[in-house]
Amino acid sequence: MTSRAILAHPVLRLWTGLFGVLLVAGPMASCARNPVTGKNEISLVSEGQEIEMGRQASQEVAQSIGFVDDPELQAYVAGIGKRMAAKSERPELPWEFHVVNDAAVNAFALPGGFIYVTRGLLSHMNSEAELASVLGHEVGHVTARHSVQQISKAQLATLGLGVGSILSSDIAQFAGIASQGLGVLFLKYGRDAENQADQLGFKYALGLNYDVREMANVFVTLNRASQAGGGGGRLPEWLSTHPNPENRVSRTEERLDTLQTSLQNTVVGRDEFLQQIQGMTFGEDPRQGFFEGSMFYHPDMRFQLEFPEGWKTQNTPSAVVAISPKEDAIVQLGLAGTTPPREAASKFLSQEGVRAGDATTRSINGNQAATSYFQAQTQQGVIEGIVSFISYGGSTFGLMGYTAQGGLQNYQDDFQGTINSFNRLQNSAALEVKPATIELVKVPREMTLTQFNQAYPSTATIEELAIINEIEGPDSVIPRGRTVKRVVGGRTQG
Repeated sequence: MTSRAILAHPVLRLWTGLFGVLLVAGPMASCARNPVTGKNEISLVSEGQEIEMGRQASQEVAQSIGFVDDPELQAYVAGIGKRMAAKSERPELPWEFHVVNDAAVNAFALPGGFIYVTRGLLSHMNSEAELASVLGHEVGHVTARHSVQQISKAQLATLGLGVGSILSSDIAQFAGIASQGLGVLFLKYGRDAENQADQLGFKYALGLNYDVREMANVFVTLNRASQAGGGGGRLPEWLSTHPNPENRVSRTEERLDTLQTSLQNTVVGRDEFLQQIQGMTFGEDPRQGFFEGSMFYHPDMRFQLEFPEGWKTQNTPSAVVAISPKEDAIVQLGLAGTTPPREAASKFLSQEGVRAGDATTRSINGNQAATSYFQAQTQQGVIEGIVSFISYGGSTFGLMGYTAQGGLQNYQDDFQGTINSFNRLQNSAALEVKPATIELVKVPREMTLTQFNQAYPSTATIEELAIINEIEGPDSVIPRGRTVKRVVGGRTQG
């Protein structure tokens, strides 16, 4: 959970905002020319609406995920992206390019030209040409209006239904349920759209004189990272949001075989790229919260919380969530701004469809709090639970446990136990924890990856080192003078 997280889940506000534009405008379908293909296609979204959707969603990304605090890196990535977008079929869009602070290996595009790559993806790449091919792929999704096509299809399929039906579950209206993470930000495209985005990315990167042979390396690395579990993170991994046909690498090779342009003097930019990610956080950042068993520690915000034993837990950008083994109850923690607890509780309980139960204003471990039982009517039935707002460190935290009607007596001890465990973090080891970072080493002599790891010990596994350096395996030979990444520092697991 980041310090910018808020209790009302951004997914709900995002989709309400996106589809609200359409619902207000009315479900009148029209034809629009696709800038890439030149063909007319049915569209419920004008370019102005597309930009507004992306702008609203981009604000959610900034608040909920946050950006890597490295102006030089941000300018580097944005510079490549904007040069590429300027030569695309839609140069007039308000293009933005950002590196988001998440360990997941991913990149995504929002409608209207808002493009993001994660630090997790950058840590797995090895050249500027690879980065250009990924940025070009995401630019291609925007220029070909793939997200608009998906939104139009979804809207056509739900004409006459309200926003609540589009969301499929309005429990999120009351609970801010975070089990879906930010998955709805990343629209899944079909294979045709992905292939077209690959073609466009290839074209855009080549147009800036990048060595497009590097594009195949990206797909191989992404596949290896996914199979190995990626870099962690709280966002979906690349292969969760980008269908990955087995012939994706071969298609890139086919494009190379038919290419009439010489690649002799094209740009790879390996050293330039690697210098940009020197010192970058690798993997999960424990400063933003981490679990040890059922205990959750947040060093930056200096609090701790104990969830029920045996529950599945997840630290998302906007909330910390635990789900019961039977998946019939949820406990979650989020930030509710700076509103005093009693006022925050009153606002929550006054929502339409919410009925308050027994309430108290006792303190929790010395922190002012307002706690209440509640019921809430949803389209899928009544939920019931306990909600507590706790003042701590200048902020108000919202803690909520809920289940279906009739189930509260089975879980109220779990809910109350979690709420009552909210306390100041005093564990010195947790308070002082640091994230792992990438360090560059120029190999002084020819050696295998195993020998490199012995000479320059890393806190990453040798398998991880092989993936992030695009080396086949432990016995692969690294030539003299090559710059290699290793991972240093980080939290000791367990």
